[in-house]
Formats: sequence, structure tokens, C-alpha cells
Amino acid sequence: MAGSGAEPGPVEAFDRRIDEWFDEHLRGRPHVDRLFYSASALGDHGIIWLMLAAARGLRPGEHWQETRRVAVAVGLESAAVNGPVKWLFRRARPEPAGSRPLPLRTPRTSSFPSGHATSAFCAAALFSDADPSLAPLYYGLALIVAWSRVHVRIHHASDVVGGMVIGAAFGCLVRHVAPIGGQATPAAAESRRRRRRCS
Repeated sequence: MAGSGAEPGPVEAFDRRIDEWFDEHLRGRPHVDRLFYSASALGDHGIIWLMLAAARGLRPGEHWQETRRVAVAVGLESAAVNGPVKWLFRRARPEPAGSRPLPLRTPRTSSFPSGHATSAFCAAALFSDADPSLAPLYYGLALIVAWSRVHVRIHHASDVVGGMVIGAAFGCLVRHVAPIGGQATPAAAESRRRRRRCS
């Protein structure tokens, strides 16, 4: 990290530019604030992804297998990222600029990587594997949850980018290790094609 008065490095410069963009275009707008603060709260502990997995598991058929896979994967990812990975980096979180417009839980762990971003992109990769036609919806929701952490000034932009990469990679790994049912259905065939693209 750059010291006081020193020229910022490329990561710090990137974080600063993104933070300024949020200030200029998004922060301070009530509807946008509510959207991102709500997304940030729902992303705590992967709640939104577990709720979505549970809802999918209530559908007729073998969807409970998807529910179990997402729940286990998000749990393992969260334990790894919020434990040894964050302990390894120990990066300071952004300093809040004044009071926040809405209530927000403030974590005490390392800023890098963003746990919200890792769980979001891990879950999106798995949901999209099981239901490719809704992939844009899953990844769109993942982007909102991930970037909400920059909007609320809990994470630097580079924390979010790193979390997105880690989460997507972990989701791809889970798709290989624990593929969804082996039935010869169009969804299963598409799932196999998507797993090959991860290779």
C-alpha cells in the first residue's frame, strides 16, 4: 500500500477512480442507496443465495440436489475466504466518509477479498450450470451484490474484483467435482458443455 504522501500504486489508483465514479454517479441518490444497501445486507453470510437455493429446491423434481450443492459450496467458500484467505491478506477497509444514509453491519475482517463477491459469483456459476437460460439473471444479481460493497464503502473495488475471480473459479471447480444429476436431459447436456468450457 502507498504510504502517506507517496504516489499511489496501480491498485490504489484503480480503487480511487472507481470510488470517485460511485461518488459522482450513484451515491447520495435515495433509490440507488436503498438498492445497494439492501443488496449488501442480503449478501451477508450468503443469505440471498441460500434463500434462492431453498426456493429452487421446492420445485418438483430433483432440484433438491442443486439446493444441497449450492448450500455446501457457499458454506465452504465462505469458511475459506473469511478464515485463512482474509487472514493472509489483512487489508484495511475503506474509511467511511461521514455517516451512512442507511443502517449497515460493519465487519472486522480483512478487506481483501470481498466475501460478498466470492459467494455471489460462486452461487451464480452453480445456478447458471443448473439453469443456463437464467444465467444473465443470476450473474446480474451477483454483480449488484458484489458492487454494493463498494457503494457502501465496506470494500475497495480491487477487493470486489478479486472476490469475483475467486468465486467464479471456485464455482467452476465445484461444477467439475459435483456435477448435477446424470440424467440425459437437455439441461444436463448443457451443464456438461458448460463444465467443459471451464476446463
